[in-house]
Amino acid sequence: MATCEVCGNDYWMAFEVRTVSGDVHTFDSFECAIHRMAPICEHCEVKIVGHGVEVNGRFFCCGHCARSVERTEGAEIRDAVGARPA
Repeated sequence: MATCEVCGNDYWMAFEVRTVSGDVHTFDSFECAIHRMAPICEHCEVKIVGHGVEVNGRFFCCGHCARSVERTEGAEIRDAVGARPA
C-alpha cells in the first residue's frame, strides 16, 4: 500500500502522478491530487480543473478572468468558439 501525500491515508488503490520535471507524487484520490497539483486562477483564485487559459505565462480558469487581468492579450481569449446555439 501507499500513503497519500495530502491526507496521509494508507490505501491499496493509491496512484502516482509523474511530472515532466521528474517529480513523483502519491495520492489516494483525484480530490487530493487536484488539491496539491492544480494551478490556481490568478484572478478569482479557484483551482483550475480543466483546460483553463494561459496569457503571458499566467494561468486563468476562463476567458473572463484572463480578460479581467490581461487587458491587451486577454482581450483575444474566448471560452467558446463559434456561434451560440439557437
